[in-house]
Amino acid sequence: MQKILYVEDDLSLIDGLQYTLESSGYAVDNARTVKEALSLFRRSHYDLLLLDVTLPDGTGFDVCKEVRSSSTIPIIFLTASDQEISIVKGLDMGGDDYITKPFKLNELLSRIKALLRRSLQFSKAEAILEANGIRVDTTERLVWKNGEPVDLPLVEYKLLCLFMQNPNHLMPREMILDRMWDGNGNFVDDNTLSVYIRRLRNKVEDTPNAPKYLLTERVDGYKWVVEGGRIYVQVWERNKDAVTRHFRCLPRFLSSGRRACHTSGKKFSAGIIAP
Repeated sequence: MQKILYVEDDLSLIDGLQYTLESSGYAVDNARTVKEALSLFRRSHYDLLLLDVTLPDGTGFDVCKEVRSSSTIPIIFLTASDQEISIVKGLDMGGDDYITKPFKLNELLSRIKALLRRSLQFSKAEAILEANGIRVDTTERLVWKNGEPVDLPLVEYKLLCLFMQNPNHLMPREMILDRMWDGNGNFVDDNTLSVYIRRLRNKVEDTPNAPKYLLTERVDGYKWVVEGGRIYVQVWERNKDAVTRHFRCLPRFLSSGRRACHTSGKKFSAGIIAP
């Protein structure tokens, strides 16, 4: 059973939402203060955090900041403010999603299910992605830039993987929203995607204000540009020792006009994707 830490001090909301979550099959712990939330988080294992922004001894941002120092657990903010500055702050602190009060319970449940599903998918993935000095080990959900570790919350991480799996191809905003939110892109404010793109650029680009790799294309989409026509290889291993190889020149493959091919062996399967 998946377990949620629900951080909320409003008694009029706690019982109803906790009952709804438990009726939907989740185990739920409730904390009403920052201190209590961090104490519970350190003592137990949780699959998702549901954080109210306003708390008696601080804010949900305080909880998020502390949690993000040691964990990539999915985090959803509950906020009474629909002001962009509050939403952006929550996402910049490491939140994966937000929902504005008052909200529909079915919408919140859909967001929780989608976020948990994505988290589970990435925890099971076995692949290495590498381009432009960025390396992603999806077996361990780790990211490096030029050999240095990069901390990415789940949504930024999934965005990066999506771009790296589709190099040099225009990704319309609508397509990204559908991929990122499992077909429920209409739940997400369009500005939210821009926030995530900006945050991702700040972490993967050398000069975020003049990006070389993650480019805005024709206003309505984005493109991950791979340097030097490099081809990257994803390798899925049946053991934990994943291997990635780079090929700068595969004339036969490139002249075939194909974007991808696949091969497999006794201990591995590999897919090649051309830019």
